[in-house]
Amino acid sequence: MMMAEIFFLVSAAFAGGGDIPVVYTCDGEDLSPPLEWGGAPEGTASYALVCEDPDAPAGNWVHWVAYDIPAGTTSLPEGAGNAEPVRYGMTGGTNSWGRTGYGGPCPPSGTHRYFFRLYALDTFLDLGTGADAESLREAMEGHVLAETELMGRYSRQ
Repeated sequence: MMMAEIFFLVSAAFAGGGDIPVVYTCDGEDLSPPLEWGGAPEGTASYALVCEDPDAPAGNWVHWVAYDIPAGTTSLPEGAGNAEPVRYGMTGGTNSWGRTGYGGPCPPSGTHRYFFRLYALDTFLDLGTGADAESLREAMEGHVLAETELMGRYSRQ
């Protein structure tokens, strides 16, 4: 009997639970960090990605929404969330700032956690550009084959 691979998400920029480097935040260049993944289940047609800060004063703050990332994609380079999404074969959603693309960690004070969640889906969602995280979650219902996450921290005084 063959063991199924474990669906994983990593970054060359920071370890899970580690500190997110300044270059990926509003205090630096605000670039999206490089991400790599593997071990997606058989039948994966596309991926969706959401980055959120559950520690924000106003409640969950969405930093990045991307979806319809083709199944053959196993990484996004540094800055992919700042470029035209179509350049990387994905559709860009709307973050909590009301913008498409990545907005880096920018907590008012203290240490916040940032969860990069990747979903393996059995279909393309065809939501069109600009869906927010809530609309994405609704569209993903019944289509998530697997989910993985990478959490990083960022602090400001």
